[in-house]
Formats: sequence, structure tokens, C-alpha cells
Amino acid sequence: MYLGYEKTVCEGRIMMVQNLWNNEKASQLNKGLDELVYRSNLIGTDRAVCNWGGGNTSMKTIEKDFRGRDIEVMWVKGSGSDLATMKAHNFTGLKLEDVKPLIEREEMSDEEMVAYLSHCMIDSNHPRASIETLLHAFLPYKHVDHTHPDAIISICCADNGKQLAEEIYGNRFVWVPYIRPGFTLSKMIAEGVQNNPNAELVLMEKHGLVVWGDTAQESYDKTIAIINEAESYIHNKIEEEKVFGGEKYPALKEEEAEEILSQVMPVIRGAVSGEKQMLLTYDREEDVLQFVNSKDAKNLSQIGAACPDHLVHTKRQPLYIEWDPVTKNIASLKEKIKLGVENFKKEYTAYFERNKEAGDQISETAPRVILIPGIGMVNTGKTLAMAKVSGALYHRAISVMKGATTLGNFVSLNENESFKIEYWPLELYKLSLAPTEAEFSRKIAFVTGGAGGIGSETCRLFAEQGAHVVIADLNIEGAEKVALEINEKYGSNRALAVKMDVTKEEAVKEAYKKTALTFGGVDIIVNNAGLATSSPFDETSLQEWNLNLNVLGTGYFLVAREAFKQMKEQGLGGSMVFIGSKNSVYAGKNVTAYSSVKAMEAHLARCIAAEGGEFGIRVNTVLPDAVLQGSAIWGSKWREERAANYGIEPDQLEEHYRKRTTLLVNIFPKDIAEAICYFSSSKAEKTTGCMLTVDGGVPAAFTR
Repeated sequence: MYLGYEKTVCEGRIMMVQNLWNNEKASQLNKGLDELVYRSNLIGTDRAVCNWGGGNTSMKTIEKDFRGRDIEVMWVKGSGSDLATMKAHNFTGLKLEDVKPLIEREEMSDEEMVAYLSHCMIDSNHPRASIETLLHAFLPYKHVDHTHPDAIISICCADNGKQLAEEIYGNRFVWVPYIRPGFTLSKMIAEGVQNNPNAELVLMEKHGLVVWGDTAQESYDKTIAIINEAESYIHNKIEEEKVFGGEKYPALKEEEAEEILSQVMPVIRGAVSGEKQMLLTYDREEDVLQFVNSKDAKNLSQIGAACPDHLVHTKRQPLYIEWDPVTKNIASLKEKIKLGVENFKKEYTAYFERNKEAGDQISETAPRVILIPGIGMVNTGKTLAMAKVSGALYHRAISVMKGATTLGNFVSLNENESFKIEYWPLELYKLSLAPTEAEFSRKIAFVTGGAGGIGSETCRLFAEQGAHVVIADLNIEGAEKVALEINEKYGSNRALAVKMDVTKEEAVKEAYKKTALTFGGVDIIVNNAGLATSSPFDETSLQEWNLNLNVLGTGYFLVAREAFKQMKEQGLGGSMVFIGSKNSVYAGKNVTAYSSVKAMEAHLARCIAAEGGEFGIRVNTVLPDAVLQGSAIWGSKWREERAANYGIEPDQLEEHYRKRTTLLVNIFPKDIAEAICYFSSSKAEKTTGCMLTVDGGVPAAFTR
């Protein structure tokens, strides 16, 4: 998911958006839909031209129908696509001879429009056409682009916008008052263009820009050129020291801000998560800090969204936290956050009740954007990717407010107009295209020994079932390899690799700090880091004893304790799974140090379970045995020691272990991962302090 944007910097200040058209690349494209894909991707690449998920493009071609006749077809962006990444299959083809006559109608409801356009599709497998399809169909041009450029919306969201447009564009523009997208707006735009023979562009109040051309390049070039006329006009008037009323608070240094964020992110996550949990990301880019630290930020941020397309992802307003960063009072900040989120939820519910219509169902009531002076912006979402979308869109809002307040006063949709966009069925339809949530969607799982056999398989299974995963291991190369595999398969930012020595208190704390800063907190931990040694009791050295105790005892204690703290801060409960062993309950020969500490692990888990219950924190233990596949332990001296103990060769161990089970089976990492995921899931939400054997049935190790 591309969320970036580019600007050209000239003489130390931001100037123009770039024209990215490449003649050599364009000349290699097949004429037709490939040109539209290329143009659309260029437009979406720069978020200052068109925000994530917003805007739409079209082109008109001549195609053969099923009888071989030539028909005029309009290809238009399909609903729910993003211009930056869409491909040919994301466009919808419509028979124009069926669409054009609609302009003769006086009115048409959204429901009628959607139903009608579905009959005009040349292929029923194409996606539903864009909300603004008729805008493209009613304009008599081969190529049409509708975008949401920061500079243009700055004009369209200024109280003197039409006057500004006259200064910039003379008589070359058509100004359309705000109206929700659909039939009526499309007809107004078409009539406005028809009535102005000089028209080169349409400015949609509080919304965006429409341009056109005879070729793909002409349409794209005009989009960029017209935006840059506005960019130049605005930037010639900006006085940076006066932007947003000037600075009120200083920005904290990066290290100070991150330390505070690592402590308050779990608090924020707990506060914004209701029946459904949220993931968090934070942003301290220069434009964000300039805004949140300004004198006007509180009032400006509450006026409303900078563009209708933002509303579903940012809500009408962000939550602004009134906190003085100079004090660095974290306790005060936490309380302000809790109270602020609580009040936001109440006010959002009241907003819904005031404006709802029959059939409307309230969405999540928590803020998507949280502004904290000195710190920056925190964003929330059902996934990290969606939290980043909210943040990317608010960057656009800041840019628009900066331009609008330079030129006049920033204005937005009123409350009811905003509600009608936020709860508009055609807008909500886009959200319905997202994949169904899975068992561990919205959950953050932290797995120690994550690069090993059991650990890596557990991380994969968590990710497959929707979780975001932290892969903690001393073997950072191995952890990064697993993270890369997960991110490539399930999407970027789904997995984070962290180098961590479980025996080092500061290393463990730092890993949880990084987890909080990356995802917002933690829901599940798997205490899996391990090693094993074998020697007769009288030959067991203090060094061997301490090694087992440090990794399997102290390490499990430190990892669980820091998770317990973070889970309490969140107030969302949590699950801990300890990976014990058959030896947790079985007194084996020549493994005194290992077995003793494994037994301690199991009891440590029970003790934490006893204390964690009141906080909804569950703690359970899985007892595996002889998991040889992918295990670093079994690739070490341990294999030889165990084989010698049984009087067999090392390569005979796997068969030896299989035969000693009552089920006559081998145990694999995925078997243990399944047990871990069961304990972590909603299926075990009333189970804590429990031990589950996954060993094929070793009678000597039966727990009861």
C-alpha cells in the first residue's frame, strides 16, 4: 500500500507537484486500457494530487461487442480501488449508448443509478463502477480525471474560494457548489462545462478537481499544470512563521517523544478499543508537528474534514489532547487521553443519534486521529495498514488547512453533510470489499524464539489467522527472514523482527517498547525461547544449572512480567502461552537442570494466571515432546546426548520417539503451533492455569 507523496523542492521551499509522465515508457504501452492504468497510477503516486482510495479516472474507446459490432465503451475506475496501485482488472467497462441518455432525466436516486449502471456493464465480472461514473460519462471528452489535490482543495475549502479561483484561472473554470456525488452533481458539472466555452477545469466546492483531454497524456499534463497554478499562487503567499497562527508549543526531541509514546500508546489502544480492538501508529513528520504545536490547531482541527473522501477513514474530527509538552507529565497525559477518548465516544454517539436515518448502524465510535502537542499524531485502525491510511489522509487535511488559512478561512462540510457522506451506502460499500476478519484480526502476538521451528510456525499460523506478529529472537537474521516471508504473503507491516536476549532485562523492556511504538501494545505472548542440556546429576555444573535457569526461568519471568504490565495498561485482557515440556511433569534421567526449570515454568504460569484473572489475562502452558523438525536445540549437542542416553544413534532418535508414544506418531512444530493458537483464541477464553500435552501420548508424562 503506497501512502507517500512527492514534492519538488526549490531554493529551500516546497514548490510544485512533479509531472511524472515518461514518454519512453508510455510509448511502449498498448493503446487503450493500458494507457488508463499508467495515467491512473501516476496520478495516485503523488498523494498531494490524489489521496488514498480517492479520485477516479476514465477513458472512452471503441470495442467489439459479442456480435462483433463496434460500440463505444467508457472504462472507469471500479469502486474500492486505489489509483496508485490499480490494474486493468480494477476498471469497469460500460456501454456509453446506454449511459448517455440519463442526462435527459431530471433526477435519479443513488439506488436507481447503481442498478441502472449494473445493466450497462460489458462484463458482469467487472467491479461495481465508481460512485462518480456519470460525471465521466456526461463529459464529452475521451479522457477525464477527477482528483483531490491539496492545493485545489485549499481553494475549494476557503470561504473566499470562488474569488480566489477567478484570480488564478480567470474564466477557464466552472465552479460547482457542494453537493454529494451522484446523478445531480454529474449533471451540474456537464451543464456548467457546456455553458462555458472557455472551460478547462471544474472546481468542486469542498471536494476537488476535474480536467479532461483528447489523449491520456494531455489529460494528465493538464491535471498537473492546473494544480501547479494553484500551488504557485498559495506558496507565494505563505509566511511560514504565521502558519496556523504560529507556534504555541515546542516539539519534543525524538528520543523524549518516543519514550513518552511507548508508555501512552497502550493506554490509547485500551481507550479506543471497545468490542473491537484497534492497532496504532504514530507520526512525527514536520507538517504534523507544525500543526499540532500551533496556536490554531485545536480550533482548526474541529471544523471538519478537508475532503468528503476522508470521512470514512478519519471521521469528521480528530481528538485534540490539550497537554503542555514542556511539563513532560506522563501521568497527566494518560488521564487526559482516557478522558478525551471517553468524551469523543460520547460526542460521536450523540452526532450519530442526531443525524441517523432508518437502517443506519453506528460504526466504531473511537477517534481515528489523535493529536498531541509536542508529540505528534497517533492513528488508529483495524489493521496497521488502515491506521496508516488514516494518518496519510490527515497529512492531506493539514496541507489543505495550511493553504486555505493562508488564503482565507478554512470551511468544511456541515455536520449533516458530513454524516451523509460517512454513512452513505455507496461509500460504505467500499469497506465491504475488505477481507472478512479472522480469529486473530486486530490482535498483536509477541513470540520469543520466533526464528526457530515452533516459534516460526506459530508466527506463520498467527499471521494466517489475521494477527500482527512480533518475532523476537537472538537470531535476528532468522527472525527477519520469517518476518519478510509473512509480510510478502500477508501484506507489509504484518510482522516485525526484534533482536532480544530474554535473559537481559533492558533488552526485554526495549523489545516491548518497540512493540508499543510499532503496533500500540500486545495481546498475546508466547514464551517459547529455549535451550536444552543433558548430563548426569552429579556431573551437572553450576554453569549448566544457571544457563537453564537464566533462559528458561528468568527469561520467561521477564518476558511475562513486561507483557503483564503492558496488558494492564491496555485494560483489554490478554493471553500468555508458555512452552513447557514433557519434562515439566516427568522426572527424566540426566536432565536435572532442564527438567527442574521446565517444571518451574509451568508453576510460574499458574502463579501469573492466579494474579492475572482479575485483569482478564489468561496464562496456559503447552507441554510438547521431541519436536525435532526445525529445532535449533535438536541440531545441537542435545541430540547426541539424548541418543547416548537411550543407547541409539542420533539419526534413530525420531523413530525412537515415535515408537514410545501411545499414538505412534511424531510431533511437528505445526502441532505445537495449533495448540498455542487454541489457547490464544476465543475458543479458550474461559481457560487459564491449564496445561495441554502435545506429545503423542507419553504415559509417564500424563498430567493426571
